[in-house]
Parts: sequence; C-alpha cells; structure tokens
Amino acid sequence: MTVHQIVVDVMLKPEILDPQGQAVANALPNLGFPAPASLRIGRHVELSLEAETAEAAVEQATKIADTLLANPVIEDYAVRLV
Repeated sequence: MTVHQIVVDVMLKPEILDPQGQAVANALPNLGFPAPASLRIGRHVELSLEAETAEAAVEQATKIADTLLANPVIEDYAVRLV
C-alpha cells in the first residue's frame, strides 16, 4: 500500500448565506483594503490515506467527506489528489 495525499475543500453552497465571509468582507475596507466583489469562507482539509491506488484513496476520501467532513445539505466539497 502507498500513502496518498488528499485535499478536501468544503464550502457553503452558493445559495446559503455566509455570515463569516460577509463579516470579513465588511471589515476589509475598515482596514484599508478595497472591498471585495464577493468573499466566502470554507474549510481546507488535508488527509494522508493508505490505499492500493490513487483512485482508491480518492474514493475513500470522498466517502469520508460525505459522511463526516461536509454537510451535503448546505455544503459542497471537492476532493483532489495532491
């Protein structure tokens, strides 16, 4: 078996309000930065998974993301091999 590095990025779905992102976007002009057109905040998760193939590691990470890392009702996620 080989250890594979996987990244899972979790973001709120576009139709879900992001109060944390909105708070940061509103604070930027007060700190001297230009106001962004949009700003959303999510999570970046790095996993090291042991699997026979890279495809098997991505499949395992996808199951982990769907079960534990993301709430599929309000969040989207992307799984990628590093």
